Amino acid sequence: MNTNPRQAVILAGGLGTRLLPYTENYPKPMIEINGKPFLSYIIEYLKDNGLTNILLLTGYKSEKILEYYGNGESLGVSIEYSVGKTDWKTGRRLKRARNKLHNNFLLLYCDNFCPINLKDLFKFHEKHNSQSIVTVYNNKDFSTKNNMQISLNNCVQKYDKFRKSINLNGVDIGFFILQKKMIDDLPPGNYPFETILLPDLIIKKQLNAFRTDHKYYSIGSIERLPQTEKYLSDRKIIFLDRDGVINRKAPKAEYINNWSDFEFMDDAVDSLKLLSESGFEIYIITNQAGISRGKTKLDSLKKIHENMLLTLSNHGISITDVYFCPHGWNDNCECRKPKSGMLFQASYEHYFNLTDSILIGDDVRDISAGEGANCKKCFLVDSENSLLSIVQKIIA
Repeated sequence: MNTNPRQAVILAGGLGTRLLPYTENYPKPMIEINGKPFLSYIIEYLKDNGLTNILLLTGYKSEKILEYYGNGESLGVSIEYSVGKTDWKTGRRLKRARNKLHNNFLLLYCDNFCPINLKDLFKFHEKHNSQSIVTVYNNKDFSTKNNMQISLNNCVQKYDKFRKSINLNGVDIGFFILQKKMIDDLPPGNYPFETILLPDLIIKKQLNAFRTDHKYYSIGSIERLPQTEKYLSDRKIIFLDRDGVINRKAPKAEYINNWSDFEFMDDAVDSLKLLSESGFEIYIITNQAGISRGKTKLDSLKKIHENMLLTLSNHGISITDVYFCPHGWNDNCECRKPKSGMLFQASYEHYFNLTDSILIGDDVRDISAGEGANCKKCFLVDSENSLLSIVQKIIA
């Protein structure tokens, strides 16, 4: 039976040449994002997920990291260091840190952030009785090139550092669960550990992929910094279902097909105004199977939403975006609730962390969609909980 990691090991020793001139005076993980080092976001994330034992594998300008974080006590964590030379690659750093590694440990890159739930990762580890795990971004928005091929049963079949192979269907983003004995088996030399360890684990069929739709954000290059800064900024995000929350539902098996059919719920405008005045970015997500069934015209739906947004704007309410699923029950799409596709699409397009967001719906399918996206909180509008009462609780 697998033992879940109680230690996080962070590779933080590289030169960061793609970040020049920012890295002339500071190591890459100390690059400031929204006024604090990027590494702090990773450490806070680990702490929030219950992992407080941290080992930093440093090299380039390591004294800057040690001076800033010390033993980690001020952040409520325990930090150890393994300091190597600037030109050491990750394989050598791991070999030299051998005596400080736990038997099982979580290995992270210092320049990637992704809000995966570590409890879910560890449950996956236990369920599959895996020798090792790599977290893989599904890359459904095609924001980068894939470098891994994953089978239907989540077994890693290929790792391509240069991203040139066909049939690649995911991106390695780190968050490895590894065993100390694997590091013992690495050969001597100075090389990236991925180029030796991953192919060996793949051949032995000992590397499984924990897959996620949560996009990763990076400080790997200057071009990525603006998106990462926006993603990690302090924002208030809320999703609301439409029918039954904002407007009255049509009778069963019928649809709101014209603006004349659209009627705001009694407390909808007041509730949305409170959210808007409280600084929330408001996103509306709605299933509209009437389009697939030929009951609702796409142009009519767009006109309804235009009028809805105009009416709300006249009340001083700003809606950031509206997402709808036009598919039917049997279309097997990614966007129809209870699936979470619309939430992920919004997060990709507007660069925000879904795990900090809130969802309000009137159906268990709405709640399932929110939970599937790891929303921080999900609320159900029902006979005992009005939209207004929920909103008042949120902003209190």
